[in-house]
Amino acid sequence: QVQLVESGGGLVQAGGSLRLSCAASGRPFSPNVMGWYRQAPGKQRELVAGVTTGGSTSYADSVKDRFTISRDNVKNTVNLQMDSLKPEDTAVYYCNYKMTRSGENYWGQGTQVSVSK
Repeated sequence: QVQLVESGGGLVQAGGSLRLSCAASGRPFSPNVMGWYRQAPGKQRELVAGVTTGGSTSYADSVKDRFTISRDNVKNTVNLQMDSLKPEDTAVYYCNYKMTRSGENYWGQGTQVSVSK
């Protein structure tokens, strides 16, 4: 079992920055993928960015060159640096932890990110 605790959401003006953090506790296993998803009202949850244990990253096209994902394998944390935020980035952001071999999938409770015009 893995527990995920997120922090760092909030309200920011367009063009501003926020940093999300997520800490995994319990019995995290390698290899795994840690990432961030988001869900805006009336829309499906979508992948924002992910990073493997080995450090390979992937991003949604809509956030490339604006968001940066990073992780610390010792502390079992993942961060999402969000720059040049746009109103369309407004959503609840969820931390995700997926064990690559077993497929076990865990979610954080979600943190609200709101970007005003």
